[in-house]
Amino acid sequence: MPRARAKSRVDIQPKFQALFAGIGFEAEMVFSDPRIKCWRHLSDRENCTWDLSDSGGETIRLHVKRYFAGRTAASRARQEAEAADRLAAAHVPAASIAAWGVLADGRSFVILEDLAGYQAADQLIESGVSFDRLLDSTADLAAALHGANLHHRDLYLCHFFAKLDGGGADVRLIDLGRVGPLPILTRRRWIVKDLAQFWYSTLALPITDLQREAWLERYAAAGGVEKPANLRRSIELKSKSIAAHDAKLRRRQPGRNISIPKN
Repeated sequence: MPRARAKSRVDIQPKFQALFAGIGFEAEMVFSDPRIKCWRHLSDRENCTWDLSDSGGETIRLHVKRYFAGRTAASRARQEAEAADRLAAAHVPAASIAAWGVLADGRSFVILEDLAGYQAADQLIESGVSFDRLLDSTADLAAALHGANLHHRDLYLCHFFAKLDGGGADVRLIDLGRVGPLPILTRRRWIVKDLAQFWYSTLALPITDLQREAWLERYAAAGGVEKPANLRRSIELKSKSIAAHDAKLRRRQPGRNISIPKN
């Protein structure tokens, strides 16, 4: 018997159904609408912004990830959507998905709600904000992530988006495509990798070693798996290997680590 032809699939969150209905949304539009502006292009995907107008004329900014057809493209959007559901169920604050879909030809996409008023934590620190204002919220979020038996696999400081609030900050996790359940047998290994990525990403910023130590203590107190002193040795060792790997990636893909545009 001939194989059934693959069909496109699109899931739109109720909050955004009127907005998408107003533009006559179809999955192919994600790859052809001229209002979508690509700001990063990699071999397997693109990151874009998409500014739409709602029924009241207000501009709504969305963030689009487009995955090209290939062996894993169809699953990438589904993985991110499932990760967002897991984080929401565990009450881990994260970016919200507006819609996602898979086209019949294997391409896929994720459309995310804009975190208006939030900014990447590393950019805030570069602009002069003290890490002390972000310390508790980022440590608590990391502890909540691992406490929910999830890991990020890309837990760099740039993937914490923060909105300053009084003396602290409200923080959301972004780049959810690699979030998944912690394996039982190698749980500690993957937790250390997450924490080492965070640790490594602080080294080039005006963050002191005392602040890093305080962050790790806060993480442990909020539900970390063991004493900070034991963790720190493993984190620093893994951080060195991450630094070497990151240097290779930057040489091969110099446009990989550019930031989301503000406008």
